[in-house]
Amino acid sequence: MRDLVKGMIPTAKRKVAHRVNASYGSLAKALVTTAAVTMALFSTTSSATAAGQAPYVVGSDRGGFVRDRLIELRELRSSGRRVEIRGRVCYSTCTMLLGLPNTCISPRTTFGFHGPSKSGQRLSAEKFDHYSRIIASTYPHKLNSWYMQTGRMRIDGVYKIRGSELIRMGVRAC
Repeated sequence: MRDLVKGMIPTAKRKVAHRVNASYGSLAKALVTTAAVTMALFSTTSSATAAGQAPYVVGSDRGGFVRDRLIELRELRSSGRRVEIRGRVCYSTCTMLLGLPNTCISPRTTFGFHGPSKSGQRLSAEKFDHYSRIIASTYPHKLNSWYMQTGRMRIDGVYKIRGSELIRMGVRAC
């Protein structure tokens, strides 16, 4: 009797294991299918709504935190929404909007560039370079090069550039 029970335990365990694996497999397939359908619906919806959305108009914007602006950039990029920078000024992280594919600017807007800092305090060389590269990566190519060579070097104050000059550098005019 003992041998009979011993022989049955591994078989019972195998059956349970097979059922558990089958259940997880079905669950995984259902999750993958749900994710695929959700992504398809989202991409269709975001494309359809971008065509009907009013442009995102930026008035005077003196900047903010890099992290917050990166979130805004991601949302604007995924929506496909047109961005129009038309305010009197666009300083600091506001300038990161220049690299979005659907951005245009007013030639009268003044853009202000400076290097990354922590509330005006200098960062370590490693962090300064890291955040400079993140900021520069959001800019069109010519502006990226200028920022890495010159624009990021000012921490106190900003380099002011008129929209008309950026348009000559390849940024699209509204």
